[in-house]
Amino acid sequence: MKDEIFSVLQRVGRSFMLPVAVLPIAGILLGIGASFTNPTTIKTYGLEAIFGDGTLLGGLLTIMASAGSTIFGNLPIIFAVGVAIGMAKAEREVAALAAMISFFVMHSACNAMLKLNGQILPDGTIAPGVLEGTIASSCGIMSYQMGVFGGIIVGIGVAYLHNKFHKIVLPNALSFFGGSRFVPIISTVVYLFVGIGLYFVWPLAQQGIFALGSLVTGTGYVGTLIFGIIKRALIPFGLHHVFYLPFWQTGVGGSMMIDGQLVQGGQNIFFAQLASPDVAHFSADATRYFSGEFIFMIFGLPGAALAMYRCAKPSKKTAAKGLLLSAALTSMLTGITEPIEFSFLFVAPALFGVQVVLAGAAYMIAHMLNIAVGLTFSGGLLDLFIFGILQGEAKTSWMYIIPVGIIYFFLYYFIFTWMIKKFDFKTPGREDDDEETKLYTKADYQAKKGAGADGSSQQSVEDAKSSMIARGLGSKKNITSVDCCATRLRCSVADSSLVNEKILKATGAVGVIKKGTGVQV
Repeated sequence: MKDEIFSVLQRVGRSFMLPVAVLPIAGILLGIGASFTNPTTIKTYGLEAIFGDGTLLGGLLTIMASAGSTIFGNLPIIFAVGVAIGMAKAEREVAALAAMISFFVMHSACNAMLKLNGQILPDGTIAPGVLEGTIASSCGIMSYQMGVFGGIIVGIGVAYLHNKFHKIVLPNALSFFGGSRFVPIISTVVYLFVGIGLYFVWPLAQQGIFALGSLVTGTGYVGTLIFGIIKRALIPFGLHHVFYLPFWQTGVGGSMMIDGQLVQGGQNIFFAQLASPDVAHFSADATRYFSGEFIFMIFGLPGAALAMYRCAKPSKKTAAKGLLLSAALTSMLTGITEPIEFSFLFVAPALFGVQVVLAGAAYMIAHMLNIAVGLTFSGGLLDLFIFGILQGEAKTSWMYIIPVGIIYFFLYYFIFTWMIKKFDFKTPGREDDDEETKLYTKADYQAKKGAGADGSSQQSVEDAKSSMIARGLGSKKNITSVDCCATRLRCSVADSSLVNEKILKATGAVGVIKKGTGVQV
């Protein structure tokens, strides 16, 4: 049963990555646009002639901010479509269409129920006495404020219906509506009743969401610490997306009235404040779910990388240097930490335990210092520049990140150095068997296979590697679905006993996780 739950959660987390992937460009548009169209910023730096009203750049930046804001304002339907695509096993375009239709049908049905019961008046306004913020517009339809949860409900449900019915065979008289054409039909019918049911269920669910959010926010800095520890601890299982997303995008992460609108979720609150000209300092209570990442991603983990390099055997330092330098730069620039975390996670889990505690503490420290730097994807230098430095110290308190980060760099360096030497951990450059623990680069793999520089030779190497991965997963026939995120291959297999970890590691994988039919490489 636990393995089945893991498999389902893995697919759900995997499906979140597609809609999450649009957030960086939306955040950049909004971040740059809002920064240079803010009247206070323009006046402070004397930029009226360049970015002021009526200027070409000012107009372009206003359009950019509007475009970014629109994406954040319509995340529920983006998640509905994205999750359906991510969880559908075949003919994903049909699942996307069915999800969009179902989203409209669900909210329309809920809207009709609200009108029938007098909570929405005939003129479309909200009736007096209705709790403020509980009803809002979703793509122009006045319905319960379900936020991203509403989109996820649609995406998961439609994907289930799609996977179940996309090959259905109907009687000859109805054969035109069989197969994939049946999916939007059944989804429409189902989500008509889902919308009606949510009229009765959602108020109770909303109370539960706010109660959970209050539990986390009500425990103050300790709650932030617990959040950070849990998020980092879930990294090896690839389930961190399932955990943190509600805090970023729903009422679990808190709610706030901004410019007359109730905004829910830590990330949404930050970007709503970013777009508002009246905010003196962004809310650290909203950014508590991500501001701390800049501390250990830009400073801490590079300190760990330096420690592992310094502890490498002299004969292997050159190889370790290339691996660890690229992993450290990836963490610093993009905030993607898996390459460096996986370099020690599977060979020295105790080091990962230290990373989990230190990273969790970084979230809490940032909260305590009132650091309020937003992000779109992860805590790298790009997001720090756009959502911290560009917004100014007065609004973000971003400068505290530097001294705390320097302390974190040395903490990671000295703790990792001591533990690696004390317990003789086989971190990169200290391993006894390169085949088992080394993270291969493409150049390493090509050299190993004796590939030439011409395109056909490289193609043959890639084909050989793909074939080797398929064998490691128990053969092509054993693989039932394939997907990936930024740092891992996520597969489902028919028989997990056929998975060969040694073959997979020989292709360059640093670790393999098996839970039921779910496999992560």
